Amino acid sequence: MEQKARRIEFRFGNSGKLVPLIVAAAMILWAALSQSNVNGYVLAFFAALVIGCIFAKDEKAYGEAMVYGLSKPMFATIVMAVILAAISGKLISASGAVQTIAVYVVAAGFTGKFFVAATFLITCLLAFATGTSVGTYFVVIPILFPVGVMAGAAPEFMIGAIVSGAAFGDNLGPISDTTIASSATQHADLGTVVKTRMHYSLPAAVGALVLFLLFSKTTDGNAAIEAAGGSTNPASLVMLVVPVVIIVLCLMRKHLITALSWGILAGSAAGLLFGIYTVDDLILFPGGFSVSGAIIEAITGTAGTVAMLIAVFALLGVMECSGLFEDVGALLSRFAKNERSTEATIVLSVGILSMVTGVISVAIVALGDLVNEIGEKVGINRYRRANLLDCTGCVFCFLAPWTVHCVIPAQQSAQFGEGFAVAPASIPFVNYYSLCMLVMLVVAVVTGYGRKS
Repeated sequence: MEQKARRIEFRFGNSGKLVPLIVAAAMILWAALSQSNVNGYVLAFFAALVIGCIFAKDEKAYGEAMVYGLSKPMFATIVMAVILAAISGKLISASGAVQTIAVYVVAAGFTGKFFVAATFLITCLLAFATGTSVGTYFVVIPILFPVGVMAGAAPEFMIGAIVSGAAFGDNLGPISDTTIASSATQHADLGTVVKTRMHYSLPAAVGALVLFLLFSKTTDGNAAIEAAGGSTNPASLVMLVVPVVIIVLCLMRKHLITALSWGILAGSAAGLLFGIYTVDDLILFPGGFSVSGAIIEAITGTAGTVAMLIAVFALLGVMECSGLFEDVGALLSRFAKNERSTEATIVLSVGILSMVTGVISVAIVALGDLVNEIGEKVGINRYRRANLLDCTGCVFCFLAPWTVHCVIPAQQSAQFGEGFAVAPASIPFVNYYSLCMLVMLVVAVVTGYGRKS
């Protein structure tokens, strides 16, 4: 059980506590402008932690705050999920199943923009049903992403479609942690929250679908297939048992870690049984103090992402113990004078905090009481408040390139090779759902759309 660390005091007061955040932002901008991969963001967050130590008055409390951030259950869940998902994805990609599906897709003429749009819709349905955006990445990306690229869709638009669909599911899904957190903090009935949220989510989803159909870039699908080998192996399709098992268990409300573990077991058994893999293909001890095989390759390939998650959650602990979250809410609450300004305050405060923390539910819970208080004062009903909380998180958290919603998809895209890799900084520009939802929020606050529903 996580135990709250001591409050951290910084040299130079409020300015000092902002130093880690400023360092991280500056280095992230540097990495983004340089089109860096995940490792650039790893450096950014570790630099922020190390430099922040200089400004902490009590170095022991600073260290305890970092450990406190790493003690959060969300950290362990995401790290384990990243590693297990890499193994399950490797089982699929190394089997030849992706190339086989891609050949069939291209032969059927279901390519380019149409495949991108279909991917968005499939991801929307899956994320809505399972209630987990991160879990959806691990199921969808290993199959639909490489197939789509081989079928003539530009890699960044395939990732954009998947992240957009995941954002939709996170936003509207009744079993999503963000939906539950937003309704619970505002004491609102969950069913009514989902019903009223459709007024925001469905128009944004329609807008995103139209944008994917109009603006998705295409490539030569046949060339991509030839570059990847171009051959088909129908027997490899048995490896689709991996995502099927994971999806079924997620729909049964099993834990994501359990679902991924059973997916790996099912895939390993199917691969060995049908002769797609040998034991040495999966695990091999060749001597000389070494180990090889698909499983260890998948695990070591996640090192950069895991390192970044360590730094992000450690920094999250430092910011929480510094009182930065409360400062953001208190500062912005001064501007809450009427309905419109209060709603703008809610959007700005949750937007800033969801980008800073990288976890929507953390931002919602941290500001829930404040939003409840200022909203009640000016007469904003509980359902409107809950919708503003969740919709805002699904905009800003998904558009921040250092969060799991950009880093994990980028890491997973890179495992298929240089021609498939997508930089984290490019993903926000093709996340059409979150961009459309941003427009919806602006319209909602300015015009009052949805305020009385």
